[in-house]
Amino acid sequence: MTSAGSLEVSTFSLPPLTLVIGGARSGKSRIAERLVVLSGRPRYYLATAQAFDDEMRARIDRHIQDRGDGWNTIEAPLHLAPILAKCQPKFTLLLDCATLWLSNHLLSGSDLEVESEKLLSALADCPCPVVIVSNETGWGIVPENKLAREFRDAQGRLNQRLAAQAGLVLGVMAGLPFALKGQMPDALK
Repeated sequence: MTSAGSLEVSTFSLPPLTLVIGGARSGKSRIAERLVVLSGRPRYYLATAQAFDDEMRARIDRHIQDRGDGWNTIEAPLHLAPILAKCQPKFTLLLDCATLWLSNHLLSGSDLEVESEKLLSALADCPCPVVIVSNETGWGIVPENKLAREFRDAQGRLNQRLAAQAGLVLGVMAGLPFALKGQMPDALK
């Protein structure tokens, strides 16, 4: 504690790429946001969600309210590479989330392998640290339809490639983070 009674802010040096992965509603976005705040850098939120109905608009609004002030938001449901290329080294960028980004491409008829390669290349070249949120979609049953199976398989392949490229990979279950790769900052323990 500082003499003013406020909590001391400690900074954490993020690797070039951090992956935060977990199931739906596991708390992964909250953990990712905390990591970005811990970096102590100006922060950007790269949002991939699209509000096609009132329920999704309410989810997006809740995310905005939960993360609070201090974020610069960029909405980009499909084309992330140009934004990643323009990042300045002094920033930290949170990409939330790879799952919606991939489903946006699947539903728009994109070649998922080509788009995934573009994303991975842009992440490797990005001049600022990036924290990316993604869903673990492979723990459930095999989906009953072709489109859902195609998505699950593509998401699994993308998650593996993101994890291989990342210096830090955190899993999140029931709001609790655990390190899968690299060293989790003490402030999250």
